Amino acid sequence: MFAVYAESFSSDSPLDGLVIGEQPDPVVPEGWTTVTVKAASLNHHDVWSLRGVGLKQEQLPMILGCDAAGVDADGNEVVVHAVISDPGWRGDETFDPRRSLLSERHPGTFAATVAVPRSNVVPKPASMSWEEAACLPTAWLTAYRMLFTRGQLKAGDTVLVQGAGGGVATACIILARAAGLRVLATSRDEAKRARAIEIGAHEVFESGARLPVKVDAVMETVGRATWSHSIRALRPGGSIVTSGTTSGPKLDDAELTRIFFLQLNVIGSTMGTRDELAALVTMLDATGTRPLIDRVLPMEQAVEGFAAMAEGDVFGKIVFTR
Repeated sequence: MFAVYAESFSSDSPLDGLVIGEQPDPVVPEGWTTVTVKAASLNHHDVWSLRGVGLKQEQLPMILGCDAAGVDADGNEVVVHAVISDPGWRGDETFDPRRSLLSERHPGTFAATVAVPRSNVVPKPASMSWEEAACLPTAWLTAYRMLFTRGQLKAGDTVLVQGAGGGVATACIILARAAGLRVLATSRDEAKRARAIEIGAHEVFESGARLPVKVDAVMETVGRATWSHSIRALRPGGSIVTSGTTSGPKLDDAELTRIFFLQLNVIGSTMGTRDELAALVTMLDATGTRPLIDRVLPMEQAVEGFAAMAEGDVFGKIVFTR
């Protein structure tokens, strides 16, 4: 079948190992189903896979992609949940120490067909396009869990979103505004700050700028470059929710004195559960809120999308269609 896959690794030139070609049809274990892919979206995880992060040489070739929307074996229109937990695990899948994502131990979604556990599909509402639905399982689900499950934010709270432009950050802005939060956002790029206002931020600032107010929570996906600013932006008792480190994980200063003196909460967040994905889909269906899509490309042109993400030339989600 048609597939976009990793054939080799390179930390310096990751796209060298990206191949568009043919791979075997997926194996379908008992309790799993197939999904004919209509649309799939790109994540930083896919570029990191080409750098060899999360994959071993013996797993190659590996079909890439975590996110997809399509039609399951019973003819239902569905959204694919990307977290694959151990068959014996019960409860929140993100706490399963043996969990993985599609494209790590199991072939991913950048293909004609993907196999997933039957419990990993969520009904796609008719109101949502294939392209919109394909944006949800990783970046948008991550943002939903950061804001509402881990961050416990509610209408009227003030949130700072660092690094406007990426898939998780733009999702945080749009979801927070839809839920009645006051939304501040930062970016080094003037054009991205302007776009952040267009999609729902109340105020935008240059990265590191002094804010006019202290915030209830910070959504942090950048890491080293913004960490100190995030900690200093919080009110006493506020929370920083972190789900990524795109600028690197090694901090120059963890701001421990401020953390204990101001009784700040440092909260990790990873992906989300199947139930949270279903709640996210319901929220978007009910409110009319939709994911921000940077560009839509045929899956045959996946290299163009990977190059844009590797260069940081993205505002919203890149979607591949079949």
